[in-house]
Amino acid sequence: MSLSGKVAIVTGSGRGLGLAYARELARQGAAVVINDVDADVAADAVRTIESDGGRAVAVVAPVGSTEVAKQLVQEAVQTFGRLDILVTNAGILRDRSLLKMTDEDFDLVINVHLKGTFTCAREAFGYFKENGIAGRIITIGSPTGQRGNFGQTNYAAAKAGIVGMVRTWALEMKKAGVTVNTVIPVAATAMTKTVPYFQKAVEADERGEAMPAFFRHELGFGTADDVAGLIAFLASDAAAGITGQVIGAGGDRLQLWTHPEAAATEYREGGWGYEDLVDNFDALFGNKLQSVGEEFLPLPEDLKPEPAQAR
Repeated sequence: MSLSGKVAIVTGSGRGLGLAYARELARQGAAVVINDVDADVAADAVRTIESDGGRAVAVVAPVGSTEVAKQLVQEAVQTFGRLDILVTNAGILRDRSLLKMTDEDFDLVINVHLKGTFTCAREAFGYFKENGIAGRIITIGSPTGQRGNFGQTNYAAAKAGIVGMVRTWALEMKKAGVTVNTVIPVAATAMTKTVPYFQKAVEADERGEAMPAFFRHELGFGTADDVAGLIAFLASDAAAGITGQVIGAGGDRLQLWTHPEAAATEYREGGWGYEDLVDNFDALFGNKLQSVGEEFLPLPEDLKPEPAQAR
């Protein structure tokens, strides 16, 4: 099912995952608005898509403000005549543990990831509703937003917040026929290149070789292109009935994440006072407490990082 005639905005699409998403949308027939803060990078991305036979234009601006969100939508409409698809991929990292994280570290990440998703989605939805377009909004989450990760208070808050917004928007946008979903990518990026655990997978990818099956299958870890197909699918008419969902993609794996549900429920007539909780909480819930963070499987011997690079 082609995206021919559709127009997409992909924020943060000058390189990496965002560029992979933009290229796949273009391969399926959509015209694409590229967005990056680096003019040279954005121009290279446009040339790449055009060399693939697609159509693209660049907006060089940092995502976050309402002004930039308006600029992106205006560029899509002025250059290609309409807007059908928004992918909110733009993001930055400022990783530090809680006591070392500054206000600036927190605010910068929240502004780009969370506020940038909010302002761009609001602007796109306004255009969709005003013009009677059953548009597609695809936000980008992270396993960190689902499970937490050491040193990423700001990033975890932003990515968890995006999922919360998507659940709300799915309700608000339903009548207009607009769908909104979150994709959780698990792929080789600039960040994963610095993690020794993924060394062998990243090295294989950089050599142009297939990643070892352990990474692709057991861990669901792959390339940016492994995620791009899901982005294009959710942007298509084939996904018209899918909204408010959180879907993970990486390597050979596709995952549908559950929404939070109560893990256990107990009742006590009159409610639960302090003494009641002291006396009963452990017996009722002690073996049902939820884990946090991700636990990776032990690496096979031949896939362990080289000693000089191991932690």
